[in-house]
Amino acid sequence: MARAIERIERDIAVLQEAIQAIATELQSAYTNYLAALGQALRKQLILASYHLCTQGYPENFLKLSLNQRQKLQQSIRNLGQQAAEVLLTHLMIEEDVEIIATSDTVEDEEDIDSMENEADEEVTSGLLSSDIEQSPDSAPEPHIFDISNPIELAKWQQHVEAETQRTLRKVSHEANLILQKAGVLPQKLPEPILEAAAAAASEASAEMMPGPPNILNLVIEIEDEQDVEESSLTRIMTINLRLGEIEFADATLATSRKQIRDILVQLNKLGREYQRKQRERSIAEAEAAWRASWYDN
Repeated sequence: MARAIERIERDIAVLQEAIQAIATELQSAYTNYLAALGQALRKQLILASYHLCTQGYPENFLKLSLNQRQKLQQSIRNLGQQAAEVLLTHLMIEEDVEIIATSDTVEDEEDIDSMENEADEEVTSGLLSSDIEQSPDSAPEPHIFDISNPIELAKWQQHVEAETQRTLRKVSHEANLILQKAGVLPQKLPEPILEAAAAAASEASAEMMPGPPNILNLVIEIEDEQDVEESSLTRIMTINLRLGEIEFADATLATSRKQIRDILVQLNKLGREYQRKQRERSIAEAEAAWRASWYDN
């Protein structure tokens, strides 16, 4: 029985080495993907802003002076640059995380399965600074990921994806604020409406309409503050960056995403074998423990 356990442990060690190699490949693929996403995001942000200024609210944009238009355009460019930097920090933070290779914990298979099923100076200064700079006192404790454990690697991958989506929502929201402060988006739109638009919220009082990529076209029912029984339908257009639409418009980005998916398929297969071996070892150890403690009365 001891030899059987040793054999299983050797098999697990081989699997861990293979998983670590895939982890390195996955990190490299995400580095390329997020760099490409940053460039594509900047382009789509500018295109979406252009559409709002020329097709959505052309009258409001024409009211701006030349200097105001240039400041608005510069603010959008600055925001896009900041967003590209923030996207890469999602990986740079993880590179500083302590990585261990000692945990053999077996958890639910859902984490493994989910890897296969799946991102004017006055106005822009500090918009995304909370994502780029954190004081040591306020920074959260880093999570320790074990790259030889497919469950932990799946959690890391899900973390990167979640942070990517969060960045897109935040950039969309900040872009809408820039356009509103400049006078392009209607001033009467309250902050909750812009937040809902950035999150692509769809409620009973809001109906989504077809429109160009990365633009949220809504008809919203707004109640009259003076008469709660009176309401009016208001059509608004806001920026809403969507990962799927950004990837669709960029061949390089789409290729990078496919590479990530292919790596995750390999990792999924190794993860299932890893879990099977962990279970096999637990059974062998339990059988050995039973025999060691059993005695006849």
